[in-house]
Amino acid sequence: MNSKERVRLALTRQGLPDRVPLQFDLSRGLLDKFGQKYGIPVHYTTSYYEDVTYRISANDLRVAMGSDCVIVGGSLPRGYEHPRDEKGYITNEFKMKMRQGPVYMDVVTHPLANVSEPQEVEDFEFPDPLAEGRFDDAAIYIEKYKNDYFIVGDMELTMFDMMQQLVGLQKLLMDLATEEPYIEVLIEKTKNFALAVGKRLVSMGVDGVWSGDDFGAQNGMLISPAMWRQYFKERYREIYAALKAVNPNVMIMQHCDGAVAPILGEWIEVGLEVFNPVQPNVPGHDPEDLKSKFGDKLSFWGAIDQQRLLPFGTPAEIEADVKAKIEVLGRSGGYMVSPAHIIQVDTSMENVETFINAVKKYGVYA
Repeated sequence: MNSKERVRLALTRQGLPDRVPLQFDLSRGLLDKFGQKYGIPVHYTTSYYEDVTYRISANDLRVAMGSDCVIVGGSLPRGYEHPRDEKGYITNEFKMKMRQGPVYMDVVTHPLANVSEPQEVEDFEFPDPLAEGRFDDAAIYIEKYKNDYFIVGDMELTMFDMMQQLVGLQKLLMDLATEEPYIEVLIEKTKNFALAVGKRLVSMGVDGVWSGDDFGAQNGMLISPAMWRQYFKERYREIYAALKAVNPNVMIMQHCDGAVAPILGEWIEVGLEVFNPVQPNVPGHDPEDLKSKFGDKLSFWGAIDQQRLLPFGTPAEIEADVKAKIEVLGRSGGYMVSPAHIIQVDTSMENVETFINAVKKYGVYA
């Protein structure tokens, strides 16, 4: 059974693959180190938002390390580079000024930080989602790996995440609550950009589309379920339907950090098929509870803690956690093992390899 067959069989829950599939993302520091160890040049596909860069880069290296998936997405247009100022800050295509923080790239200037009127959103120029060259790398990877690996098309920052980076989280939350008139216009504009990227990736032949909005925090949701229903639920139904209209067999995969169990049932209702990253150690995400409530309708992708376990855990602790997650979430299929986010440089190469080896050791179906 090759990787493509393994992932599809697991996530469609139509039978048991030979083992639980594996996927992982690595930060630049780890990619460079593993690239040197494996003797594989690391190719970076720079995206319009920093986190997406590390989702869609270094596919050759990651499959060599054991990933069953290849991740592709939209890059910068051909010949374009992010401007960089004297402090080393970049300005991305959405006019966000960003600097490298201790772990992630941080937005320091939100281009719509003072927005109040719908016309201001209308006048704010978004980049062309289908700009010349934006899918050059995606086309190369799809052609190279389409027969053997499950290809995921990344269209993260679908609505809420792009909005908060444009406006600023505190202002956005206040303006959603007070129903400021520009909100509906901004949601539509972000949705249309993401959907154009997603539809192009589906037309190019990806096996699954990975949308992404982080509605959860460590201890609960960032917005109420009622507010999610008001602004986002039906738009997600529309997005998923539009992707399925291009290819009915494409899998609908959703990234959403934090404690979002209160809306999972309704998200399934509008077409969600695979939930990522199943963030551990947050309310409502007990693996047994999730599997028993939703496992007949939803597959899971993630669940391994990259905040504490992978950076600071012992090999025995990492093995035990991987084994436990597979036993519950992988019961009768429906699970792909992955860390809950990009593995950062605070995790040793040894712990990364312990994680990968544990999936292969404990993921075999008898």
